[in-house]
Amino acid sequence: MTQKPRDLPLAGRTVRLAERLAFSTSFQPIFDEGMTLVDETAAYLDGDGRRDVRGLSRPAATLYAAESMRLTTRLMQVASWLLLQRAANQGDMSRTQVEAEKVKVRLEGVGSGSGMPEFPELPVAFRGLVERAIMLERRIALIDREVYGEGPSDDETAPNPVGEQIDLLRTAFAV
Repeated sequence: MTQKPRDLPLAGRTVRLAERLAFSTSFQPIFDEGMTLVDETAAYLDGDGRRDVRGLSRPAATLYAAESMRLTTRLMQVASWLLLQRAANQGDMSRTQVEAEKVKVRLEGVGSGSGMPEFPELPVAFRGLVERAIMLERRIALIDREVYGEGPSDDETAPNPVGEQIDLLRTAFAV
């Protein structure tokens, strides 16, 4: 006797929405959003950001430098994930290949200086880029966990070289 779909266990029929999003044409808007944010950030840091940082106090300028490193690192990780996912969507890489390469991508590992007392002194446009990047990273990390499963535990992750450099800057400038 053949089982009808309604007789099958629910686990076999569960639809994982994040996986559907990541491996469908619905992925394009999040890809476009991420790449647009990368472009906007690069344009700001190379243009208006250079002008805006001149008027900051020394502690705020130090925080700006640290946040700039965090921001660019965060966006490089996001862009890497997006490009891997696009390669899978276009058939350029198999899911297995993506999973093997994806281990090099660290989402939600950069941290933020938004809790620092000098953060409100940073230029509004810059703070907006930081906040948008954090929100995008969180969305992508959520999709990633839903599609590929949990990442490595904190004990298994490699040390964060950007974080180490930021700590050195804080020490040097007594921030």
